[in-house]
Amino acid sequence: MWARLLLGTGGSGLGLRASRDGLLRLAGARFAWKRQLASSGEAASKKTPLFDFHRERGGKMVDFAGWSMPVQYKDSHIASHMHTREHCSIFDVSHMLQSKVHGKDRVKFMESLVVADIAELKDNQGTLSLFTTEKGGIIDDLIVTKTDQGYLYVVSNAGCADKDSAHMKARLAEFKAAGFDVDLEFLDEALIAVQGPSMAQVLQEGLREDLTKLTFMTSNLATVFGIPGCRVTRCGYTGEDGVEISVPQSRVVELTEKLLVNGEVKLAGLGARDSLRLEAGLCLYGNDIDESTTPVEGTLRRRQNKDFPGADIIVPQIKAKTARKRVGLVSTGPPVRQHTPILSPDGKVIGEVTSGCPSPCLKKNVAMGYVDAAFAKNGTAIQVEVRKKAVPASVSKMPFVPTNYYFG
Repeated sequence: MWARLLLGTGGSGLGLRASRDGLLRLAGARFAWKRQLASSGEAASKKTPLFDFHRERGGKMVDFAGWSMPVQYKDSHIASHMHTREHCSIFDVSHMLQSKVHGKDRVKFMESLVVADIAELKDNQGTLSLFTTEKGGIIDDLIVTKTDQGYLYVVSNAGCADKDSAHMKARLAEFKAAGFDVDLEFLDEALIAVQGPSMAQVLQEGLREDLTKLTFMTSNLATVFGIPGCRVTRCGYTGEDGVEISVPQSRVVELTEKLLVNGEVKLAGLGARDSLRLEAGLCLYGNDIDESTTPVEGTLRRRQNKDFPGADIIVPQIKAKTARKRVGLVSTGPPVRQHTPILSPDGKVIGEVTSGCPSPCLKKNVAMGYVDAAFAKNGTAIQVEVRKKAVPASVSKMPFVPTNYYFG
């Protein structure tokens, strides 16, 4: 779902999403995705309720995590990226796994699975969190919202949907056997992300509620452009102000069409979404975090009490530090891609790039990866090995482009 990279109550970033080996050539640049941009035909892929709409609007469809999704539309990838930064774009994220956790023991149940402190959330407040293994690895990133409707609303990644649902069901069976009051419901709703600096202006036209009262990582039920029963959450995966709207499948085309009436709004695809999230310093599950990564290595926040899976490994790492850390990198010259070796000034391999692309906003290469902790300080001069040549680079703070989340 949309991850970001400060985790915790009211955390300041989101992230999101799965991918596996494959290459896309977009606007002259190749983007490596680590989770199935496969060559399988559309017939073998699942389809969101907007599939036909994407095709009619010129969407170039690819297989992504088992779903047929638009990678871009008639505009170039870079034009779509910049439109999101300057105006407003709609992304179809209906492939994400949406669920509700019911029952009086729902918070205890969720806290037995994730690293975040769910009990401390206010009504209708959400947080980015992580499912973790008993060995401290990251199963997936997700957003958990504590609603005022008597349930937790959970959104996690499409590429991890099968293992996430199995993980939650297994824990549910344990809780029920122990006599706890908890239940799990998987939703069939569509989900769209409306992202960009003019989002509030566009969406306010279709809401009775005052959007200035809906701050980053908060959520409410609302009627949106005459469509009741929508859940509007102020979050996203671009670094811009935005919302994600969970809407009945039967009315998602109607909602999207009504949003597109405003000249500020265009459709955007996976290509722009990937470069936007990377500029914002947000992790992609399967690339930047996975079951071989602990939250501390990934510089992701977590609660310090030892009552979640892997806590015996994760919590001591907070004080003892780790041998490697996730960092941002900037360079000029040839683009830096996933799996690029990271070198010390004297040429020793000290890490590997997990995501990288040319930044449309900064006009230089941005990347993130893991390095030996001794080289993790911002400003440290390093090298990256591109086409068997060492290219100068430096460790950079993230986000690379300032985020514009709305805090009121």
